Amino acid sequence: MLWIQLPEDIEARLEHLAKQTGRSKSSYAREAILEKIEDMEDIYLAEKVLERVRKGEEEIISAEDMWRDLED
Repeated sequence: MLWIQLPEDIEARLEHLAKQTGRSKSSYAREAILEKIEDMEDIYLAEKVLERVRKGEEEIISAEDMWRDLED
């Protein structure tokens, strides 16, 4: 179970959309989360890798080396 508090203007827009379409506010919230969560996961993981790169903890190879290794 999840409970979220939205800004009043967003809550009003969500309420209006739900009334106009006959769908629940929860269904729209669920849809929005499902559409966005993969992007958020990708960003989080990329930030973690960048942090490791900056600390010298992550191996870096050039694109040229990567393509050469893939051809082998």
